[in-house]
Amino acid sequence: MNRRDFLTGALGFLGGSALLGRRLGAAPDPRPNLLLIMVDDMGYSDVGCYGGEIRTPHIDSLAANGIRFTQFYNNAKCGPTRASLLTGLYAQQVAEKSMRNCATLGEALRPAGYRTLMTGKWHASSTPYQRGFDRHFGLTDGCANFFNPGKQREGEPPPGRKRKSWRRWAIDDKEFLPYTPEDRKFYATDAFTDYALGYLDQYKNEGKPFLLYIAYTAPHYPLHAWPEDIARYRGTYMKGWDALRVERHKRQIAMGLLDPKWKLSPRDTPAPAWDTVQNKEEWDLKMAVYAAMIDRVDQNIGRVIAKLKELGVFENTLILFLSDNGGCAEKVHTTPNIPPGGLASYRTVDLPWANASNTPFRKYKSTDHEGGVSTPLIAHWPAGIAKPGSITHQPGHIIDIMPTFVELAKADYPQKRGDETVIPCEGKSLVPILKGRTREGHDSIFWQFGSYRAVRHGKWKGVRQGKGAWQLYDMEADRTELNDLAKPMPEKAAEMAKLWDGWSQRVKRRGGKA
Repeated sequence: MNRRDFLTGALGFLGGSALLGRRLGAAPDPRPNLLLIMVDDMGYSDVGCYGGEIRTPHIDSLAANGIRFTQFYNNAKCGPTRASLLTGLYAQQVAEKSMRNCATLGEALRPAGYRTLMTGKWHASSTPYQRGFDRHFGLTDGCANFFNPGKQREGEPPPGRKRKSWRRWAIDDKEFLPYTPEDRKFYATDAFTDYALGYLDQYKNEGKPFLLYIAYTAPHYPLHAWPEDIARYRGTYMKGWDALRVERHKRQIAMGLLDPKWKLSPRDTPAPAWDTVQNKEEWDLKMAVYAAMIDRVDQNIGRVIAKLKELGVFENTLILFLSDNGGCAEKVHTTPNIPPGGLASYRTVDLPWANASNTPFRKYKSTDHEGGVSTPLIAHWPAGIAKPGSITHQPGHIIDIMPTFVELAKADYPQKRGDETVIPCEGKSLVPILKGRTREGHDSIFWQFGSYRAVRHGKWKGVRQGKGAWQLYDMEADRTELNDLAKPMPEKAAEMAKLWDGWSQRVKRRGGKA
């Protein structure tokens, strides 16, 4: 089934049962619409308004007329971040992919009268349709071919794939394994937007506010982009990652995103100095495709903004834009002899460019250093934001989105889900920040992924990897984590370790793990 056929069928369905719920002529609901846009594996500095050179005019416009957060945190990896985003809880409390003993955004907002819609990446064992979303189109797994996530189509080469097993997709209550689009012009980023726009049109006369969650899979590998988007960036990166990091860092300081006393972290090993690289054009192509993927996301966000304006709901729609973790240094080249970009390829952008994506921070996705857990967050809401065009340095965490939406929706955070008791929300609403005030933030924020563990308490951050010693950093003086204070301040390091151990035991008692 192609997108056009599905949307036609959906409109027919809406002509029946769904339209019975319309409140024709009713006064508009004063509560804001909620649009949550998440990208996948995008670094802190990639978009223009966070220092990047990639063309992102629509995202930059949201920032120019909204709020940019400089110290907003994710969980360093796709699955844990999405579990926290959807539930307002640490992923360790809800068993991540099974999401038990919790309510999702859909399950919290639908009873409050919101139409709950989603397109894109879910990354859990359930489907969005089973967890409170009225509609969903997209990938329920982690990553997939952008041009064809399914079987080879006649006249085309085999789609590049990471592994032999198929990735599960879903359309509402129907699951596909594999999902093979009939449309030869299918591209996941465009398709997620097509369905989102279709939903907005389908429900435009209901009189209900909506929650729309668009979870783009870009710029997560594989590196796939339209040729015309790639061409826009060819040659841009021949200057190399060393120069790029310096340029981005200077722009970030000029924008007021970073304290000038925070030094740019050194190029990470094993990335070589750009001057020593022989195959510069191949490296340029990889970053050009990656940039093209982000460019295409921005183009599609522009389409969504245009639709909101067309429907007359742009002013009273809160838009949040963020990434699920830092730039990705993983190396996955299942088609090493096929250049990145097209359907037949399956390549990653790799560590040196990921290091640039996370400017000015150390490390990457899957680590609990700032390069892994820091995300750009933009909030835009013309009818509700007190100081458009502002920057906030107040720390926040992905668990804060659930209570923010619950407050704005005037919803009740669920206490039960079926026979399950729902764990009380851990997040704190961001509404005071949107209103231009200082909120009472978290006493501490915690992380754990793989062998990493970390805690942020006030200006202090403790980080530990595996069986190594705890490291200690002063986030006010050294957010790029270059000066480990654990040895000169052993008592403070021990205090941070104790905080993390206490949290770990608490979430374990809830049936999770840390």
